[in-house]
Amino acid sequence: MLRLRSSVPHHRAEEFAAVLRELDGVSRLVQQDDESRDSKHYVFVADVEPNCADRLVEEIAGMGIRGDDYVLTRMEVIAPQRHHRFGEAGDGFAWIEVLGEARANSRPLARYLALINVAAVIAALGVITSSPILIVGAMAVSPDLLPICATSVGLVRGDRALARRAFATLVFGLGLVVVTAAVLSALLHLSGLLPDDFDVDRSSLSNLAVTDYSTVLIALAAGVAGMLAFETRASQAVGVAISVTTIPASAYLGVAIGGGGIEHALGALVVLAVNVSLLILSGTVTLLVQRILPNRSGAPL
Repeated sequence: MLRLRSSVPHHRAEEFAAVLRELDGVSRLVQQDDESRDSKHYVFVADVEPNCADRLVEEIAGMGIRGDDYVLTRMEVIAPQRHHRFGEAGDGFAWIEVLGEARANSRPLARYLALINVAAVIAALGVITSSPILIVGAMAVSPDLLPICATSVGLVRGDRALARRAFATLVFGLGLVVVTAAVLSALLHLSGLLPDDFDVDRSSLSNLAVTDYSTVLIALAAGVAGMLAFETRASQAVGVAISVTTIPASAYLGVAIGGGGIEHALGALVVLAVNVSLLILSGTVTLLVQRILPNRSGAPL
């Protein structure tokens, strides 16, 4: 369930109230004076079903109401419990909500860079010590799901600027993993903590540099899971499904460059390129399929 709060001038109040009443999916409409304004304004509050949110935003924009005069937020409904028949959209999601998430995560914010660096250190040590537990830990920390899904949203919407910005953020983040892993491996080698004869190919995780049919299938499945999680704001829980195809290969590549075994770096680079391409492909297809399904949204993406 979504909640709309808006402040409308008195001469537009009747028109705005009529628009809200006519929209199927808007309920519990409340109108009251806006005491925070010097001039006469009315505050409108209403509950909004996700499947009509896009239409609502279009209507608000069509009336010329400014973006800072309304806010649409998501609420967690505790009761009553709702039951839906097979084929119904249920609470679903609004395209405008997905687009907002994509725009918010299409830039390399400080938190994104910090988490990607932490994931790089953990994954590099996992490769060096042949520890699958550390690799899983790195996958859980990594935020690379966010720019991947934002890239897919930009492609489906036809927003080239958003797609380019998100993809650049993704490439920059994965490049940072490679650089961090390479620097860490080189420092360990120079300090003597890494044996002189260290060869990443002798690690039990050397299959991270091998591309086969499972690489393709895992990336395609992870892209679907990642996009569905992104839509429902559960990306943190499913992020490991995405990172299983990106962070380990990136760290392996960095360790190969900085610690030894550079001849095996090309294989990890191929795995990384294939995985990223397929993740974006399956995420984009997932979003396209939902776009054409009935009753998913009241407005086009």
